[in-house]
Amino acid sequence: MEINLGSLPFDIDFHPSDHLLSAALITGDLLLYRYTADSTPQRVLEVHAHTESCRAVRFINDGRAIVSGSPDCSILATDVETGSAIARLEDAHEDAINKIISLTNSTIASGDDGGCIKVWDTRQRTCTNSFKVHEEYISDMTFTSDSMKLLGTSGDGTLSVCNLRRNKVQSQSEFSEDELLSVVIMKNGRKVVCGSQTGTLLLYSWGYFKDCSDRFVDLSPNSVDALLKLDEDRIITGSENGLINLVNILPNRIVQPIAEHSEYPVERLAFSHDRKFLGSIAHDPVMKIWDLEDLLQGSENNTGSQAAAAEDSDDSEMDVDVNPPKSTKGSKTKNSSTDNSFFSDL
Repeated sequence: MEINLGSLPFDIDFHPSDHLLSAALITGDLLLYRYTADSTPQRVLEVHAHTESCRAVRFINDGRAIVSGSPDCSILATDVETGSAIARLEDAHEDAINKIISLTNSTIASGDDGGCIKVWDTRQRTCTNSFKVHEEYISDMTFTSDSMKLLGTSGDGTLSVCNLRRNKVQSQSEFSEDELLSVVIMKNGRKVVCGSQTGTLLLYSWGYFKDCSDRFVDLSPNSVDALLKLDEDRIITGSENGLINLVNILPNRIVQPIAEHSEYPVERLAFSHDRKFLGSIAHDPVMKIWDLEDLLQGSENNTGSQAAAAEDSDDSEMDVDVNPPKSTKGSKTKNSSTDNSFFSDL
């Protein structure tokens, strides 16, 4: 399925339980589409969310609202049913907001062009953690709820690990040779995979983040802007050449190209709530929705039986700190004790 958005998209996100897909556009608009497997997706909502471009979008509050971030430094919460603004946090960051991810049902994280990462309580509309850890823009983030660690990648070429319980930067890697653009956690939490500007995948062992433990170069020289974890052994990558690949991690190899979005760089990838569909956007105005089962047809045979070879001997200790960076203190704001549900207007 293809949807002509009319303008360049920056981000997409699927509803957590319904057949809805949101898109953030360079015009500042926020679009919402309803899709089914056997019909053309229908636009059900269009909101001019920001005065500048809309770079990031995520469903929150069980899908009843959408948060979006912009270079105008604001974060907006929009009602999915009515399209009306629920709340707007002006000057949420000092620099342009580039990335937003959901951590829990009531918390999100946002990253800006200045390298700052903030965590927000969406029920109380307050910032609970702030980490000025990177020197360049935040390109991607991911979260592990078991240990309450927030991982971020940046244009400065480093990977950071922020401990939300202790409110500090626990670890930061040494500077790599190029920008880190995307990140996922693999192998039941033992490995972290980062996509880079040169197309090299950098693999870090958990707890040993100072330097990568392995590199996979077969996707070079095309940058890897998007990573999705399919399972503990395989990831889906979106590359600068427009290709979407299935890649096995440890042993590292390209299983097969599974789709070609266009000739333009793939910007974002996302799974539907039931993982039956894969959404993709690139540096063109077209959003595509792929049948994931069709894309993966035959990949099981290509993967083969390699579980034993994939076993890695690195220590899996979860809380090892390796040379934390010079600025390791996050600034934490006082939490309100009020236990109101997020945006009581809903």
